Amino acid sequence: MEYLQKVQRSHDGTILNFQTSTGRIISYRKAVQEVKDGCIAGVMLNEANHEYEQLSAEVNGDTLFQEYPDIF
Repeated sequence: MEYLQKVQRSHDGTILNFQTSTGRIISYRKAVQEVKDGCIAGVMLNEANHEYEQLSAEVNGDTLFQEYPDIF
């Protein structure tokens, strides 16, 4: 099973894309769908706000990917 390894952020810090453990670059929206489908491990989906689904991961106490390295 794949997991998220790296992130690509916009100039304001918003996550745009992820790189998976197999090297695929996927959008945030695609990552949300793949988490729902059970294709990506180690990530939780917070659906408290039905208009915006937020991914979170527990890595060294980091829940919003701040510690993830950049793709580029």
